[in-house]
Amino acid sequence: MDLTKSYRDVVPASLLERYDFRETRNAATVLRATNPGSFEDILAVLDSFWLSRDDMLPGGNKSDVASRLDTAFRERGWREGRHDTRIESSLKRLPWLPAGELAPTLLKSEVLNEGYKVDNVKGRLAVDVEWNAKDGNLDRDLAAYRALYEAGILDGAAIITRTQDDLRARAATLGVARWLATTTTTNLAKLVPRLTRGDSGGCPLLVAAITARCLR
Repeated sequence: MDLTKSYRDVVPASLLERYDFRETRNAATVLRATNPGSFEDILAVLDSFWLSRDDMLPGGNKSDVASRLDTAFRERGWREGRHDTRIESSLKRLPWLPAGELAPTLLKSEVLNEGYKVDNVKGRLAVDVEWNAKDGNLDRDLAAYRALYEAGILDGAAIITRTQDDLRARAATLGVARWLATTTTTNLAKLVPRLTRGDSGGCPLLVAAITARCLR
């Protein structure tokens, strides 16, 4: 799948300077057109977010970055959510007179499928924050977006993650050479191949990656 670049025309220049963006299916344009208020929330959260030096130092709580972003969404009315589906099937079994059957019988069955949990949901958009988690979380996120979009529940989704090499290089200048040394955590380089092979299906997906340019 070829990635699109409608975010260049939709996302403010100040954010394009600080974050690395990627998208599928012209997601930025779709999200703005279908859910303008929620899309503005995403831009506002990105605009207000900055990395601090403490986020880069040993012993710092790396999950604090995700917590700050999630809190910013909560303050704008977004909530963590999980969409479960219940499928009920009814089979009307018609009678066969040679067997002495005079009336149809009704056979019912029900299957409950528990959905994936999404970090932030508002209206018909979903946003997950994947700062420094196991990269398998990306597969979970994309599978959830695909299923919810195909079910007609979401119009699109967004992931906030991070870059790898430039943040690691910046950490080295702070004397934290081993920070982000692992290659099995969520980052833009891990996400892009999943996007290009179409793992999110038809769901328009906008990705904003936190870079070293967000550090102040």
